[in-house]
Amino acid sequence: MHPRQERVEPEVLARWKEKQEKLASRVITTSVHHELTHVAGVDCAFAGDAIVAVAVLWDVVSQDVVRVRSVRRKVTVPYRTGFLSFREGQAVHEVLDRLGPFDAAIFDGQGLAHPRRCGLATHIGVERDIVAVGCAKSRLVGEYVDPPDETGIATDLVHRDEVVGRVIRTREGTKPVFVSIGHRCELDQAAAIVLATRRRYRLPEPTRLADKLVAKAKLGEVVDFS
Repeated sequence: MHPRQERVEPEVLARWKEKQEKLASRVITTSVHHELTHVAGVDCAFAGDAIVAVAVLWDVVSQDVVRVRSVRRKVTVPYRTGFLSFREGQAVHEVLDRLGPFDAAIFDGQGLAHPRRCGLATHIGVERDIVAVGCAKSRLVGEYVDPPDETGIATDLVHRDEVVGRVIRTREGTKPVFVSIGHRCELDQAAAIVLATRRRYRLPEPTRLADKLVAKAKLGEVVDFS
């Protein structure tokens, strides 16, 4: 659950919007052609005036965790819907720096499925020039038809007459997830990365574990591994 909206000066909002529009204009929506073996999952949580970010490195072949890294830093940016990447971005960059090399990253947030086509996955993906996928638990923008209750079935997420994501049923009997391009991938590939990293649960394993571990890290537990 996000905090209540906080006041941001109009000139700051204008700068944020301009930056999002510039980053969105740089998104690459073509697939990489090398094999994706190591996928990072990233999630953040807030504890008082601190933000905690956790990144999990997942091996798609062995289906196991390779490494976990976390960071904690003071929150310096107020919360506004549609601008979460400015609040979480620095901590995410820091934890990915600590994680080491990976082939792609899945973010617990939006990519192009955003009012200005620049959610967290796009913001960080373009700034780092990495393969980035947004896999959110809920919709931010767009309309869709609920996919049938069958694992792997998806429908399009459409916003302003543009397909901006896929609504994927990753497990029977659960709510779908909202997948969108962050950077350097096609929508089909973004969906394939999410499904390839899913195990028994609704969420892809890298971000599911990041979500679980960030809850521990914000309580002061050491979660770094390997």
